[in-house]
Amino acid sequence: MMRRPAYQTGGIRFGHGFPMSRWVVRLMIANFAIFLLMAMRIVPVGAVDWLGFAVPGFLTRPWTIVTYMFVHGGFMHVFMNMLALFFFGPPLEQKWGSRFFLRFYLVTGLGAAAFSVLLYSLTGPTIMVGASGAIFGILVAFALNWPDAKIYLYFVFPVPAKWFVAALGAFTLLSTVQGSADGVAHWAHLGGLVTGFVYLRYGDRIGRLANRLLYKERPVAPRGRKRRAAPPPDPTPRRRRREDGDSLDEVDRILDKIRASGMDSLSARERAFLDEVSRQYQQTQGTRKKTRTH
Repeated sequence: MMRRPAYQTGGIRFGHGFPMSRWVVRLMIANFAIFLLMAMRIVPVGAVDWLGFAVPGFLTRPWTIVTYMFVHGGFMHVFMNMLALFFFGPPLEQKWGSRFFLRFYLVTGLGAAAFSVLLYSLTGPTIMVGASGAIFGILVAFALNWPDAKIYLYFVFPVPAKWFVAALGAFTLLSTVQGSADGVAHWAHLGGLVTGFVYLRYGDRIGRLANRLLYKERPVAPRGRKRRAAPPPDPTPRRRRREDGDSLDEVDRILDKIRASGMDSLSARERAFLDEVSRQYQQTQGTRKKTRTH
């Protein structure tokens, strides 16, 4: 009997009923491994100063903008972050593909660190550690993709994902403004939420604007011999390579889904995508044969 995935694109129900995804497993292993190394004193506790993110020391330790995401302050800190990643990460990686999922995870983590810089007057010279910023980005992405999915608060009370994340965001904003002294970097949580939302809703527009600014024609020099400004490089080949890479990621994701749950688990969109890829491949092979016969 084939196992039906717990997460469905149309009517999603909350639960964990399919194999773990690639980067969710790797991120969980990395976070738990670093925590154990520090707990067993294999990595000295003082390494937090070199791995945690702090605004005053960022220029001398720039790597901390990434390493802080893999250092945690205690077992419950790393356990709760990885538990959220365990539940909410796999459906997103399955839908997006591993490449985009990892990029989104890192971007939201960087956004959390950026909020420490923007809100430095509120945060002060504190050392920030933990993957909470990236996890809050994962939460907002889950709510945007499956807003009506039930999240069981305290494993008892079902709450739609959209309202759960909205309440979480309001609490985080209030705690950031009030400057809560509970030892939690609420501003980092807020940064992960805001970055995740902006990246998913406006990322394409920001990318197009950046491309227009990047490939804008340079003005002609006022002195000396006038030269015609060189045309901007054609972004089409780069865009085509990126689209081809995204298509391969989508094919890999669908094949993994077929291996795990069978052909019956595919949605109509996924079947249509496979048919289109197959048709393009056949056309490419036919063109190559014609070229060799001429």
